[in-house]
Amino acid sequence: MTEHAVAIAGGGPTGMMLAAELALAGVDVAIVERREDHGVVGSRGSGLHPRTVELLDQRGIADRFLAEARTFAAMPFGGASLDMSDLPTRHPYFVGILQDRTERLLADWLAELPVRIRYGSELTGFEQDDDGVELRLAGGETLRARYLVGCDGGRSLVRKVAGIEFPGIAATRSNLIAEVDLTEAPPAGVHHDEVGVHGIGPLPGGRFRAIVTERRIESGAEPSLAELRAALIAAFGRDFGVHSPTWISRFTDATRQAAAYRVGRVLLAGDAAHVHYPVGGQGLNLGLQDAVNLGWKLARVVAGTAPEALLDSYQAERHPVVARVLRHTLALAAMQRRDERMQALVELTSTLAAMDEPRRLLVGIGSGLDIRYDLGDGHPLLGRRMPDLDLEPAGAGATRVFELLHDARPLLLSLDADAALDVVAPWAERVVRVDGRCDGPWELPVIGAVTPPSALLVRPDGYVAWVGEGGGDAGLADALTRWLGPPTAA
Repeated sequence: MTEHAVAIAGGGPTGMMLAAELALAGVDVAIVERREDHGVVGSRGSGLHPRTVELLDQRGIADRFLAEARTFAAMPFGGASLDMSDLPTRHPYFVGILQDRTERLLADWLAELPVRIRYGSELTGFEQDDDGVELRLAGGETLRARYLVGCDGGRSLVRKVAGIEFPGIAATRSNLIAEVDLTEAPPAGVHHDEVGVHGIGPLPGGRFRAIVTERRIESGAEPSLAELRAALIAAFGRDFGVHSPTWISRFTDATRQAAAYRVGRVLLAGDAAHVHYPVGGQGLNLGLQDAVNLGWKLARVVAGTAPEALLDSYQAERHPVVARVLRHTLALAAMQRRDERMQALVELTSTLAAMDEPRRLLVGIGSGLDIRYDLGDGHPLLGRRMPDLDLEPAGAGATRVFELLHDARPLLLSLDADAALDVVAPWAERVVRVDGRCDGPWELPVIGAVTPPSALLVRPDGYVAWVGEGGGDAGLADALTRWLGPPTAA
């Protein structure tokens, strides 16, 4: 029986990102992927939000995505377009890149790392015990791992077999989305009515993506071209000669979140842990952010340098963050239905949203840059993403904070030459210490300017775990123990 430290069910973006995070930490990881390769039928739909681009930048691969993408420095909200160019980040924009390219670029990155991808392998079940999880694959093969992470989508087999409840809000509408050819020119822009949103837009190569809201909730069998024609006629009065679909898919506005992200040695990430209507393009981004939050924690536990209780912080941090995004998408989805009453509400909220302070609040949510994990009270940086500031390390040339995170290791930044940080010595092999200076500006999304710290402990996921003020190290030993495990004995 083949054994690995961690097995990941599902090789989509979330599964690949998690595998990369584990591999960077030296963990033996394998992906079980039922597809024969990482080709995606059609272009699908996807985009990367500012915080997600920052995560890729933290690993040194953001330029690969930006080289093949378009950027948009505005975010739609109801009937408004909210400027995001003043976000305090190197990436104040959404990145328009289709999912087939996103998956291929992540797969290319994985090829540079020690990750085993078992293509053509389908998980059919599993059993866990005190020491690990035994996976059953189609064809009778078995695989054993110390931990199993389900990144296998909204219909997650891992979630179902683990017995994890998936509460939420049932569907109130369904949509068809397809990549097609047309014989007639479609109307420009997006059309709203009392049912929902409808639109047809061009794709590279002369094809089109069509999205229509159906007039009744459909589910079950895969949709047909005839159903797409009927939905187009209901929405636009004609079908524009639609033909030759590469793919047709159906989704609903069902909104659900797993009651538990972990049961024993089984964990969930991405759509396996939460589903929602895709307005705002949050799905893939939430999955990648799940993976980066979980990866370093699971690696520490596997390595034996941190207790298993560290894994409990994964749900404690990600569940409320995702729950807030799900509420946000519910509001955005409601505004897509435009009878006269809702149109009046959309006009009012759009006017308010365009005002400076509401705009900054909404752009912070939509970009993912305002996330704060509850790591206790203290400096405003605590629990928030570390800004990618320019540094002047002692004895070295200028660099950026994110460049110091490429290896996914914890980072202790001492920005005061007189800072007393000797308490870090028992953890010296687990954390990268950099002494230097940074002139800022120290600015956070939504909040604005904050007081410059004298030192910071930055987790591998880029979030600040401890802030030193006035040159002292009060609380640093506790933070190091909490996130990196007990100190090494002298």
